[in-house]
Amino acid sequence: MATRKDDAPAATSKSADVRRDALTALMGTARGELIGRTVTVNRPRSQLFAFWRDFSLLPSFMDNVERIDILTPSRSHWVVKAPAGKSVEWDAVITEERQDELIAWTSSEDADVVSSGRIEFRDAGERGTLVTATIAYEPPAGLVGKLVAKIFQREPAIQARRDLRRFKQLMETGEVATSSRTHKQLQEEKA
Repeated sequence: MATRKDDAPAATSKSADVRRDALTALMGTARGELIGRTVTVNRPRSQLFAFWRDFSLLPSFMDNVERIDILTPSRSHWVVKAPAGKSVEWDAVITEERQDELIAWTSSEDADVVSSGRIEFRDAGERGTLVTATIAYEPPAGLVGKLVAKIFQREPAIQARRDLRRFKQLMETGEVATSSRTHKQLQEEKA
């Protein structure tokens, strides 16, 4: 196992050994892709954890997530947009949870997209809370699938960055900023 010399997320490490160890810890294998993103949100971590833990709320800021069905307190069914107008689906199981600190999950064995991850909430003093998402996944169709997803802006590394930015906006302002008009705005213009 590689020795860590700092507290930076493993997903940002330049060391192949550190990244491999993190992938193995999340996925049980060193195959796949590892991404990590962090954002500081000016809200208490208990509030952010509670919002995130209600999986039915996640599509409000996760652009590619069409819906999440809650099956049990520890199991949910995800339907996510994929390239070329397709959707992929899987069940996710919570593997670890610490109140106001961490939610970790893995996809079920029969998932369209094999993935695992964790969302961590750490105090950032007067600035609020550091929210770190670490995701390990195996792209469907390998490198070709990853390239296609990247072209269609559906690649998890791109989406994680955007989703965390929207989460920050929603938690700090109560809405997600957008340059497009909403359905409500269109109805108001017609009235």
